[in-house]
Amino acid sequence: MIAGGLTLGLVAAVGVSLAPASLAEASDTQPRFALASFTVSDNPAPIVTATGTDEISVDVRSALADAEAAVAASVKISAVIEKSGLDVGDVETTVDTSDLEAAAERLEAARTMPAPLVPSLTERVTEETAAVDGKVDGLQERFEDAKERKAKQEAKAKAKRAAAAKAAAEKKAAEEAAAAEAAAAEAAEAQSAEQSSASTPAAPAAPAAPASTGGGASPAEAQAIAQGMLGNYGWGGDQFSCLVSLWNKESGWNYQAMNPSSGAYGIPQALPGSKMSTAGADWQTNAATQIAWGLGYIDGRYGSPCAAWSHSQAVNWY
Repeated sequence: MIAGGLTLGLVAAVGVSLAPASLAEASDTQPRFALASFTVSDNPAPIVTATGTDEISVDVRSALADAEAAVAASVKISAVIEKSGLDVGDVETTVDTSDLEAAAERLEAARTMPAPLVPSLTERVTEETAAVDGKVDGLQERFEDAKERKAKQEAKAKAKRAAAAKAAAEKKAAEEAAAAEAAAAEAAEAQSAEQSSASTPAAPAAPAAPASTGGGASPAEAQAIAQGMLGNYGWGGDQFSCLVSLWNKESGWNYQAMNPSSGAYGIPQALPGSKMSTAGADWQTNAATQIAWGLGYIDGRYGSPCAAWSHSQAVNWY
């Protein structure tokens, strides 16, 4: 009975029918019926084709196309995540598509099978495709969240760097402004002192100091001393005339000249006079010491007596 049932089922599946055979005469030693013979039916059940327009063929092609797209999407999202280096959490970033691929292979092989046997295979591929698509969607969502977190972190870090750079620039600008203000105040103070020194008449020329004063000299003697020192700086006679004019204006070449307002002292009107101690301890009484210091000052600040004289004429101090 089991064998007979399977035979009938196969006949129904492949589209063949049983044709009755002529019966043999009954006897005690022979069967009462002959085995049935198989013949192909004129109208076999349709099979699935690659171009068929029947519903089953269309469903098969659609399911296989969806499966292929799902596998490609799973490979792509895994590659994108790996390349980005982003942290998508404690989750496997490679989608297992083995069940889907196996189901798709079975369905592909079933294209030449009778159509009634195919829908269950198609449904299996569709289910596995949906499972893979779900995993891909989950990874895609985690990837987008990771990108958003990274973008926020980068924006925050960028804003922090910009704020730090701005604060540093503001601090530098404030320091530069303070330094400029201090320099301007110092220059203004110096200019005011120099102008005060220049505008206050110098003390009357004192009589020539006796030899015991240690270097005191008359204006003429002081000029002779200065002229003798010009060669030390490589200056010529033209520079001497500028020097005479400059120190005539400042002190009248009097080594004891003092500005009572500012305290400037001596032939070069050093402010304060004690600056001249670098040229000698006798700076208060020795014209030569004062002249040596004054020439050094002119050389260092203006480069020549004529340059110092031009400055003095322009601003009334040097």
